[in-house]
Amino acid sequence: MTSPATTRGPAATPGGWLRRYRPDDDAAVRLVCFPHAGGSASAYLGFAAALAPAGVEVLAVQYPGRQDRRGEPFLGTVEELVEAVLPELRRFTRGPFALFGHSLGATVAFETARRLAGSGQDPLHLFLSGRRAPVVPRTDTAHLLDDRSLVERISRLQGTDPVLLQDEELLRMVLPAIRNDYAMAGAYRYRPGPPLPVPVTVLTGDADPNVTPEDARRWSEVAAGAFALHVLPGGHFFLNDHTARVCSLIEEALGDAH
Repeated sequence: MTSPATTRGPAATPGGWLRRYRPDDDAAVRLVCFPHAGGSASAYLGFAAALAPAGVEVLAVQYPGRQDRRGEPFLGTVEELVEAVLPELRRFTRGPFALFGHSLGATVAFETARRLAGSGQDPLHLFLSGRRAPVVPRTDTAHLLDDRSLVERISRLQGTDPVLLQDEELLRMVLPAIRNDYAMAGAYRYRPGPPLPVPVTVLTGDADPNVTPEDARRWSEVAAGAFALHVLPGGHFFLNDHTARVCSLIEEALGDAH
C-alpha cells in the first residue's frame, strides 16, 4: 500500500494511465509496470531511477481510484483493467517493450501479455513477481474482511509503514482501493489458452506467506518461451528490500532480448 498523496513530478500520458518518472524518448526499451493491490504508479519510482542508466524507461501504470486519479471510479475485474489500459499502452510501446507486475499486477501483466500475443506488438519479456501461477487453485476472500481484519492482513505482508496503518484518516482514504483490488483478485479466473510465446522471468520471496517457490515455478506451465525463476530473501514485498537486485535481473534479461 502506498500513500494517497498526489504524485508530483511524473509526466502522465494523455489517457492518464501511464506515469513517466524518467521520460526518455530515446530509450532502448520501455518497461510497463503494474502495481500490487492497493498500490499506485509511485511504487515503481525506485525502478525508474535504477533502470534509467541502462536505457530502460519505466512506464508505471496508474489504476483509477488512487493518487491523482482518486476521483475516478474503480474497475471491477482484471479483464476490464486490461481492456482499459491497452489502447494507451499500444500508443506508447511502438518500440521494444516488456511488462512487469507484482502481486495483483502480475496477473494484470500476464493477461495483458496474452492479449498482445500474436498482434505484432508482443512484449520482449514478461516479468511476474510475488504471485502464484494462475494454474494453482486459489481462493481470495480478503475483500470480505472487516476493516480491522483487513488492516491486520496488510500489516502481516510487511509492505506498508506501520505508522501509516495507525492513521485513521489515511486508512479511510486508501482502504476502498485495497478492498476493490482484493475483490478483483478474488473474481479472477484463469481461462486456459496457448502458452505465451515470450520469455518469462518469475521472482518471489522465500518467506512469502502467499506464494511458495513451487507455486511460482508453475508459471512455466503457461510459458512456451524461455523461463527463469529467481527466489530472493524476504516476504511478499521482497522487492522493496532488493530493488537493486531485481532491477539488475531485469536489465540482464532485457539485455539479452534487444
